[in-house]
Formats: sequence, C-alpha cells, structure tokens
Amino acid sequence: MNGIMITYRTALFMITTCGLALLLTITACNDSGPAPEDPPAEVSLSEQNLLRAMELTDHAVAVHFTGEGMAMARYYNPYTNALSDEKGSIWMYTAAIEAVNAILHALDVQKEHGNAALYNTHFNKYAELLDRLVDNADYYLGTFELVSYTQTRQWTVYGVNRGGSKGSAQVAGIMNVYDDQMWLVRELFEAYKVTGKAAYLEKAEYLTEYVLDGWDCTRNTNGTERGGIPWGPGYVTKHACSNGPMVSPLVWLHELYKDKSDEVTYRYIDAADRQTRKTEQVKKADYYLDFAKKIYAWQKSQLLRADGVYDDMRGGCSPGSPQTDNVNGTVYRRGTTCPDRVGPAITYNSGTMLSGGADLYRATGESAYLTDVKNLSDASFQYFAKLGQNKPDYYTYDISGFRNWFNGVLMRGYVDAYPAYGTVSGYINSFQRNLDYGYDNFLYQGFLPTNLLVGWSLNNANNRTEGMFSFAFAAEYAVLSRYEVKK
Repeated sequence: MNGIMITYRTALFMITTCGLALLLTITACNDSGPAPEDPPAEVSLSEQNLLRAMELTDHAVAVHFTGEGMAMARYYNPYTNALSDEKGSIWMYTAAIEAVNAILHALDVQKEHGNAALYNTHFNKYAELLDRLVDNADYYLGTFELVSYTQTRQWTVYGVNRGGSKGSAQVAGIMNVYDDQMWLVRELFEAYKVTGKAAYLEKAEYLTEYVLDGWDCTRNTNGTERGGIPWGPGYVTKHACSNGPMVSPLVWLHELYKDKSDEVTYRYIDAADRQTRKTEQVKKADYYLDFAKKIYAWQKSQLLRADGVYDDMRGGCSPGSPQTDNVNGTVYRRGTTCPDRVGPAITYNSGTMLSGGADLYRATGESAYLTDVKNLSDASFQYFAKLGQNKPDYYTYDISGFRNWFNGVLMRGYVDAYPAYGTVSGYINSFQRNLDYGYDNFLYQGFLPTNLLVGWSLNNANNRTEGMFSFAFAAEYAVLSRYEVKK
C-alpha cells in the first residue's frame, strides 16, 4: 500500500453506541491513564487517517443525533455532556453526510489498493448510516411555488430549518437558499458515485435543475446575460457561496452523461429582444458543462481580487429586493445588477473555485483552467495560512465564525488540484499536521477542540463544540486518507 509507514501505540476502544471496535491512538489528554505497553503496530498514514475519521464520526453521530428522525443538536460539550436544544440547519446536517461520504470513498480506495479488510469491516455500516442521514434530511424538505426568470413552478427543496415532520419545513422566500441545495447536490452525487444507488443521482439532478433555475439569465442592453445565482430566491445579492460550489458537480454530471444521448430542457431568454422566453432540448452532457463554464466564468470575472483570492459577494443591487415583470401577460422574476464587490475573502470561496477549476481542466484540457488552479493555489495559501501565529512551525488558519468548516473546503480544493499541480502537497500537509497535533494533544472523549493548535479552555463551560466542526475534521481526515493512497 502506498503512504508513509508509521509506528504508534494502540489500544482497543469499544464505541458502545455504534458497536464499532477501532484501534485508536492513546493521547496525552485522555483521562484513562497511560496506555498499556502493547507491541507496536505498523499502519500506513492513510489507514491511520481513516481510522481517525471513523472514530470522530462515530462519536459525533452518537451524541448529536437523537431519535428515529435523527434530529441534530447543533452543540455538544464533551466536558459537561451538555447538548444544545438548538437544532442544526440543513447545512450543518449536510456536514455529517459529507463526512460519511468521505469515509466511504476512503474505504473504497483502501480496497482498490489491497486493504480489503477495512472495507469489508466497515463499508456496509457507513453505507447504512448514509441511507439514514439522507432519508431523515427529509425533515428539512418543503414545497413552494417560485416565480423565476423563465417560468413559474412548484418545487420541493430543502429549507434552512428542520420541520416537525418530513416534508413540512418552511421553504418559501428566504427560508431556503441556493447554496444549501448545492452542498446537497455535491454530497448526493458523491453518495451515488460511491454506492451506485440511482435514488441519490435522481435527487442530485432534481436539485441541480432547481439551482440552475436561479441563474440570472435576464439580458443586459447588449444582449449578454447578467449571470450569477443569488443567495436564494428571496435575495438579490449574488454570492461566491451560491455560485462556486456548483461548478464541480456540474462537471461530474457532464462526465456521467458525455457518452450518452440523454437530453434536458434548456430555458433561456432571447438575446435579440431581451424578453422572449425560449426552451430548447439539449444533450445533458453539453448542458451541464456549459453551465459549469458559465458559473465559473461569472465568479472569476465578478469576485476575483487583485491579490488572487475571491471576495464574498456582489451587493448594492438594483432592485434591492426580488421584483417581477409582466412580459406579454406572464409574470417573471426581474434581473438584478449588483455593482459592489464585497469582502472579506473566505477560504471556502477560493476552495470551491480550486476544485471547480481542477475539474474543468480535467474535463476539457483547456490550459487556462490549469493556470487558474496554479495561481489560486499559491495565492490562497499565501493569503490564508499564517506560519507560527499559534504555534512555531505550524500554519494557522482563521477559525472565527464557521471558518473551521470553510477551511476544509479549501483543503479539499488543494487535494483536487494535486493531480495537476503537485506544489500543493505542502499546502495539504499543513492541514495534516494541524489535525494530528490536535488529535495527539487534545483529543477528549472522542472530540477535538475548535482550535486544534491551542486546545480546550480551562473553563469547562466554554468547551462546547459545533457538530459540523466535528464532522469537518472527520471529513478532512478521510479525504487525506484517500489522498495519501492515491498520490
């Protein structure tokens, strides 16, 4: 098996809530005393990463999800065992799906490269967990009617907040946002890739249709599309987070259909009169790739900064709230122009464009995308990674707000860029080292602190953790496991 061979002391730790026995590293912060002097066992770095991903995921699932409906508590404090009453949003819930998908992919790669034992022991368990997570995400589903740029249609999509029963969530107006659907499209397609279940692909394509219905296809005076997808149907601002995350899944869909004749309805506005709505049947492969290119080009032209990373959004929009126009007796959403580029630069907005650029380069072979990937990789690491800020010889990434999860998207962007640009291996290693430092020094009851390089607070009451951060750390470990084998 490929990967760095390391020796570490192991002990058998039974996770009773999940029924999984794992070989876990005994760390200095555990309260159970010194580890027994078992003979050293050799495992590859890729296997160690995967074991840690499963360990973190199992603990997080055990405490954050309650009841048959898997209601997700947003916070948990391992020092006080306090679980918050606040429920996680669909975005936070999707972080759990992301971690499980990443583990399944890593297990699959282990099997491909000769380690069938890990796959045989764990794959079915996590595939079943994935099924339950996707099924219970239906508590966030709701149905509403939307007037868009080209049609009026009823949609069943995921709301920000969990409803009281499946399909009952509030989703109209600002109660659903396009980026939440995009993260789900990504994970549903990942689920399809690793399990082959058609139901996951069907859900992914339905949400893709909904997201692309949000593309501002209204025309400027010169006949060109205004472009960009607003944050949600109840918003007019156009964000990096509601555009960039869609590029990679569109490329994957293109690759799935490129040798097939499947077609889809393309809705657009006539460039000549700038108001007539038209439809056309086109091949899915072409449709998905064209949209991937358009969304990528829009974000690059609208949000790329002089220092090479991406700003957060376009604001100052006119009109300032969603409006409609009557065109020949039919009502459509009015297009918006947003002249103000607004920061700050955040890791995930560059990370999604790294992944998207790498996928577009793989699919098209166009050198411009490779140039973008190289430039953005170097610029983003220079901008976001601060050497020695918290600990000598370690790189610190801003972890304020939701940035722990955002940073994982940047790491994944580097991993996606690696096959075309090997320089990113050093950038990827900064994440590996931070995770390992946190794990080796601060792991407590199966949880990592929000700050991997500083650790827990001396005041136990301040040690609550975001569930989505626990899943983000697990996903990073699983992605790194796959990377170590395949590199």
